[in-house]
Amino acid sequence: MADIPFWNRLQKYGIDGFVLALIGSIVLAYLWPQPGVYQGVVGLPKVANYGIALIFFFYGLKLSPRQMKEGLANWRLHTVIQAVTFLLFPALVLLAKTVGGGTWDSPLWVGTFFLAALPSTVSSSVVMVSMARGNVPAAIFNASVSSLVGVFITPLWMGLVLSTTAGGVDTGHAILELSGQVLLPVFLGMLLHKRFGAWALRNARWLKLYDQTVILLIVYVSFCESFVGRMFQGQTFWGLLLLSVTMLALFFVVYGITALISKALHFNGPDTTAALFCGSKKSLVHGTVMSKVLFPGVAAVGVILLPLMIFHTLQLIAVSMIVHRRNN
Repeated sequence: MADIPFWNRLQKYGIDGFVLALIGSIVLAYLWPQPGVYQGVVGLPKVANYGIALIFFFYGLKLSPRQMKEGLANWRLHTVIQAVTFLLFPALVLLAKTVGGGTWDSPLWVGTFFLAALPSTVSSSVVMVSMARGNVPAAIFNASVSSLVGVFITPLWMGLVLSTTAGGVDTGHAILELSGQVLLPVFLGMLLHKRFGAWALRNARWLKLYDQTVILLIVYVSFCESFVGRMFQGQTFWGLLLLSVTMLALFFVVYGITALISKALHFNGPDTTAALFCGSKKSLVHGTVMSKVLFPGVAAVGVILLPLMIFHTLQLIAVSMIVHRRNN
């Protein structure tokens, strides 16, 4: 290990340039928040909205209808992954909320449940399953299905939980708006897959860089709004440390329960790997996109995104360490 550069070591354990850029975007929002709250013709919030649509259009270009059709066969694996993503996660947070008490007026509780209600991430799930020698076609299928189903399930969960608060979610409007921002571009991309799919796959590296740039822009804008609204004044170092420990515990509880379910159903090694790495992960892309729709005009949106950003970083580190340990 002594001859491996320090940067390569960080990357092996999930701390890559994107994670550092996320931290940098928050620091920039703190130091220079004005561009993020400017609402002019070319304001950054409007630029981010157009960028979101292109993210999902390019995702649709890479999505093969044939792969989706072939993936339907392994229904037990798909059921487990989707149940863990959309049922187990919310159930665990609701249980913790019942035990811990408090109200849904707390942005951190809202953010934690929002994280639990989100779909699985696509790119990192597939990459990690591939690195761990898991069932890659199943990972692609489930991550894709999760992304599409989440457009409906995430707003339903948020509407159900927050219906009694003053800032309750308009579920129907949210689903309609997310369908326009997510589903429509994806389906347009799928329609053009035959013509431009090969181009999208050849340029996957650049398209991933584009995705990350838009995510960083959304995070920057969200935190600018929170810093201008002084929403972080009540947060302490120890509070953030406790939140980080809680997010890590949530990941490993879900990971452990998924492992037990996979063992009980006698999944083989590749299917177990797919279940573990797809079911236990949450999508920062969908989280940043959906936060703009589900929490419009909420100054605390940066605080609401905080659990997701911490979970996203820790899930990358944890899964990278697990994969590294398996392969060595």
